[in-house]
Amino acid sequence: MESLDLKQMSQMVDIIAEEKGLPKETVLNVIEQAIAAAWRKDNGDRDMNVRAVLNTKTGEADVFVSREVIEEGVGYNPSTEIPLDKAGKNAKLGDIIEEKYKVTTFGRVAAQTAKQVVVQRLREAENDAVLSAFEDKVGTIVTGTVSRVEPKLVRIDLGRATGIMPRSEQIDGEYYSVSSRIKVYIKNIEHGERGAQLILSRGCAEFVEYLFRQEVPELENGTVEIRGIAREAGRRTKIAVMSTVPGIDPVGTFVGGRGIRVQAVMNEIGEKEKIDVINWSDNASEYIREALSPAEIIKVDIDGKKAKVHVSDDQQSIAIGKQGQNVRLASKLTGYDIDIVLTKSTPKKKKQNVEDALLSAVEEASEE
Repeated sequence: MESLDLKQMSQMVDIIAEEKGLPKETVLNVIEQAIAAAWRKDNGDRDMNVRAVLNTKTGEADVFVSREVIEEGVGYNPSTEIPLDKAGKNAKLGDIIEEKYKVTTFGRVAAQTAKQVVVQRLREAENDAVLSAFEDKVGTIVTGTVSRVEPKLVRIDLGRATGIMPRSEQIDGEYYSVSSRIKVYIKNIEHGERGAQLILSRGCAEFVEYLFRQEVPELENGTVEIRGIAREAGRRTKIAVMSTVPGIDPVGTFVGGRGIRVQAVMNEIGEKEKIDVINWSDNASEYIREALSPAEIIKVDIDGKKAKVHVSDDQQSIAIGKQGQNVRLASKLTGYDIDIVLTKSTPKKKKQNVEDALLSAVEEASEE
């Protein structure tokens, strides 16, 4: 590629737009970026603020270099700044002025630079256009195919686009094999310098919530509600639920007959992860008691957002959980900083046998 044929590039705008399924303005903008990059390569440096305008009818292009007007007599960067005395009689300090240059031809290196810019920017624009179709799917679950497993992420093919599932969004201990089909939660679309990126998840709390929404139709009609979820993916999930209709058992609704509903969710996230479905309460003490289940709580003292929970010695390890998991999830679920306190329980007096009591009464009467 010895030169950059501007007329040919201008004629390619419509063709590229049609082939890539992109707006004509997007393709034109990409080509103008390439022209600016090529001109900068031949005539300036990377610090320059350069923009190009391509006339698609004539095949001619102009380049504009912008500089900020600064005070005279001080050091300046000629690539981005210009002293007031050289900026023109109408210029003022702080103004941004543009110098116009006619584009004619480019050298081989500059032309190659332009080609690389076009290829890269078109790929990014095409990717952005595809991902924009997924914007209305953010917050939902879709099925994809694992295309590549890397140390820090898993790439998943969703058909029209490919998303990534970072390690932080994976289920702990779950194995992903290439070509396997899995359900993923579309968490977000991140826009960066390299274009848009679809962020997928199986480890977030929202993934479990959406799975329950697929299994519990009462959520759609508002009979029951999810008031909070705390999750450590691959280990345990606590979900607080409530009923808006008197007489409806919210926990039973989520668990389902013979546990069929909660089991369906566990089948998707893995049997190793346990799910605790508890009753939500607007009474903080009651809510904390529920959140710490299956531990039996003696008393809860609340001070601001801190809660001191009293338990007997045989319930302490249950309340804390393995590696502190139970109390950690309960704290996350309720929003309270929970401190488990061991309280020595008072031994209960052994109940007297009824027969012994009657015998004692008879003996006392006979002595009289």
